[in-house]
Amino acid sequence: MKRQVEDALETLPSQTPPASKILKGETESKATGTPAPAARQRGAGGDVAEMGGPQDGTEPARASLQSRDESGCSPEQLLRQEEAEFSSLKASWEKARFRLRLLEGHNDIVTSVVAVDNLVVSGSRDTTVKVWHVPTATEQKNLGGHTGGVTCLSAPPPEYCKRLARTLSLSDKERFILSGSADCYVKIWALSIGQCVKSIYTFNAVTALCFAPEGDGYIITGSDGGKVQAWSWHAFQNCQSVNAHQEAVTSIQSQGPLVFSGSAEGGVSVWENWCSEREPLKLLHHWSSQVTCLGGGPDGLLKLSPRGDRVFLAYGRAWIKILHWRTGMISRLTNHSSITGVTDCVHQTGGLLIGSCYDLANGESSLNLFSLPQCRYLASLTWPDAPRILCFATWTTGSGDHRWVTGGRDLIVWEQLPSAGKQRGDVTVKRDNRMDSTLLESEGDTEEDEESDDYEDNEDGGAGEGGVRPEGAEDGSPGSWLRCVLQ
Repeated sequence: MKRQVEDALETLPSQTPPASKILKGETESKATGTPAPAARQRGAGGDVAEMGGPQDGTEPARASLQSRDESGCSPEQLLRQEEAEFSSLKASWEKARFRLRLLEGHNDIVTSVVAVDNLVVSGSRDTTVKVWHVPTATEQKNLGGHTGGVTCLSAPPPEYCKRLARTLSLSDKERFILSGSADCYVKIWALSIGQCVKSIYTFNAVTALCFAPEGDGYIITGSDGGKVQAWSWHAFQNCQSVNAHQEAVTSIQSQGPLVFSGSAEGGVSVWENWCSEREPLKLLHHWSSQVTCLGGGPDGLLKLSPRGDRVFLAYGRAWIKILHWRTGMISRLTNHSSITGVTDCVHQTGGLLIGSCYDLANGESSLNLFSLPQCRYLASLTWPDAPRILCFATWTTGSGDHRWVTGGRDLIVWEQLPSAGKQRGDVTVKRDNRMDSTLLESEGDTEEDEESDDYEDNEDGGAGEGGVRPEGAEDGSPGSWLRCVLQ
């Protein structure tokens, strides 16, 4: 069953809800009423302020309108106001300008990027971790030590870095980076001195990791065999090992007391961190590929990004899947107007959902922007000869402008230019009118139904617009990237 996105206004907050609300699904107090959303205009770009309100997810449109009616405005007035604010936000992104700067130094594919203060840290299949100074676009440090390709990075919060720095007699301002590799090691690097201060041998190729900032802190890793492991931050000892997935764990993210893991076979697990010394992770839900409809064999690459009760999933398809992890309900958001488009990564920043898109038919690459929480299409960003984007990191400057970094074949920093300036941007902002009618599909359909839809498209469109994925095009396989990383 299809429904327009604007008819299903979500009510998830922009920030991670408290643990009690995430785990118990409690709704926010209605004593003061729910304010209407407001678009923050910052020159060329802006973020959409999120709506507070119920989080049960059963009837978001009805709940949203009822709660807003308590503020004294009729539903029609609120919808008109939202539409006006969305139109303003869309117009601001159509005028956005970015300067691009290439960071040269890696000799192979960049597999992971993170941002720390004014630094960008990148990990590559060339086995190195590099630290870059963003204002000058220069390489600051080359961190060598892994003997296999670097597959994942994570940056612990400052308060946890401070605790470790004290035990190592380093400055309280020291920042650390975690790197995982196909050589089975997790390494912890001190950025100011450019040295590895701790190595953890995991007995398995590390394909994903994250830092869980709960209690004393935990490093959560995923392996090429489907194992999820937890390691204590203060003792660097293994607390738990679980054979959680059938194939390689390709993405791990934390959200408050929750940890989300996704795997190559298309399964997603949701864990609660109990902050215990032994077995801190308790499984809340596991949704198999039969639920997510993201099958594809052992070489697939699933990337996830959690948000409240939803998890956005990218799996090398022309759409972004949205898993409501409490109920197992699946929706899909169109990220390309043709099935020859593939989505390699998905990311959130402020009121934006950003999906990478690569067209197998013509080799064009772009970033598609959607407003949150409604998931309405805003604009697409591209530039001549844009490479395929496999990883993404974002932050904002003191003035509120966006800075992004994308990785893949090239490592590129995106710097948003002031709207009042005269400097010409490097990025073309375009709108695909076919994406204006983007639908959120509620997938009561089976995976077979999806595949039959694709076949119908193929019969209508041939090998061009809406055509089949070119046979033998290795970049088109969702598993080609992961397969190469682990070699």
